[in-house]
Amino acid sequence: MRPIAESLAALRGIAESPVVRPIAEAFEAEGHEFALVGGPVRDALLGRPVTDLDFTTSASPDETRAILDRLTKSVWDVGRAFGTIAARVRGENVEITTYRADSYRDDSRKPEVEFGDSIEGDLVRRDFTVNALALMLPSQRLVDVSGGIEDLFAGRLMTPSSPEISFTDDPLRMMRAARFASQLDFEVAPEVRGAMAEFAERLDIVSAERIRDELVKLLSTADPVPGIRLLVETGLAVRFLPELTALVETQDDHGRHKDVYEHSLTVLRQAIELEAARQRGSIASAAPLGPHTAGASTRKHRFRRAA
Repeated sequence: MRPIAESLAALRGIAESPVVRPIAEAFEAEGHEFALVGGPVRDALLGRPVTDLDFTTSASPDETRAILDRLTKSVWDVGRAFGTIAARVRGENVEITTYRADSYRDDSRKPEVEFGDSIEGDLVRRDFTVNALALMLPSQRLVDVSGGIEDLFAGRLMTPSSPEISFTDDPLRMMRAARFASQLDFEVAPEVRGAMAEFAERLDIVSAERIRDELVKLLSTADPVPGIRLLVETGLAVRFLPELTALVETQDDHGRHKDVYEHSLTVLRQAIELEAARQRGSIASAAPLGPHTAGASTRKHRFRRAA
């Protein structure tokens, strides 16, 4: 995490931007609380790029829609039943969700949607403490109900409520833990890791499409290996990709690699590093020149000199 002064300056820049400030002031004028919440707050504090603007408010979806309609012509429902209204303001997409206070059934990860009445109640229901942060606007007061700032400094992934309750409510959060471990390069708290192993079977109630989406996000990180290890070691991977877990006990037919699992992870990292280098252009500049390439390069050089 970067110096706190720089982090606060980054948050201030978002709060006072020509996109955010008018929206915040419009909600305040109508007597509603309004806050930047979750990932944008986390990423600004960490010094990561802020790519999405997610907000929460005490206003109902209908009240939110009415306020946004006065600010822009581009407003649409993302999920009114879940309290979310989206808009495009000065070229930026924003999503605003009414405070939530959901409850869950044992046989489903889909919540019984209930709108809440406080920012604290909204934050405590979120997946991880580092995502349970809010910047109240326009006052710029930072709200942290579960030690998220401390966990950001420590590089630790912990849940706002007990991991057992969090993962029982929404088992997909266990997949997110693996993704964030790689994406943020954070250590997963021992009690979180233990709960993932204990409640791995709960992942069976999650749709294959949602699991696939989280796996793709994990594999798209700069280093997915820590997250993959976490999925295998907690028994989650065997629930949806048993072939991955089977690699732990597999040797290749030629006996070159005693541990096919570790070798596969090494190859994955090397492939990612190779692609990153290719995108930087370092491969092309460092590649040895063959006879045809060398001739072409020499001819180009001569043409440039002749010119």
